[in-house]
Amino acid sequence: MTPKRPGPLRWLWYAFGGGLPARYRAWVLHDASCDTWMLRHFIRAFVQMSLGAVPVVLLVPGPLWIRLAAILLGWLVGLQYAMYFVDGSVERRVRRAGYPPGAAQAARDELHADERAAAAARYAARYRSGGT
Repeated sequence: MTPKRPGPLRWLWYAFGGGLPARYRAWVLHDASCDTWMLRHFIRAFVQMSLGAVPVVLLVPGPLWIRLAAILLGWLVGLQYAMYFVDGSVERRVRRAGYPPGAAQAARDELHADERAAAAARYAARYRSGGT
């Protein structure tokens, strides 16, 4: 069962780095550990970068295609940095919600423990038992 998620305004606050009330604590851990946790992280990063794109389109002089190309290239660089810092950023959000360090990774590991055990068993059966 998915915990109660915040409304759109609270989610925007959360996406821009704000903390959520304690009643959303379980949702923060779910957000950081479900199967789509990395996609959710990139969506938050994209929303953050979109805030800077509006003034570029509206206020920067020059041809529209150059402004849009600049925004696109900025998004690509920003998403690259989001990819580099995904683990630390997600763990910081979970710690801010009151969980101990490493809780998000532990929850993700627990979510896929059966799959990892089955893969380890297949590996052991194939390579450790002399099978072909």
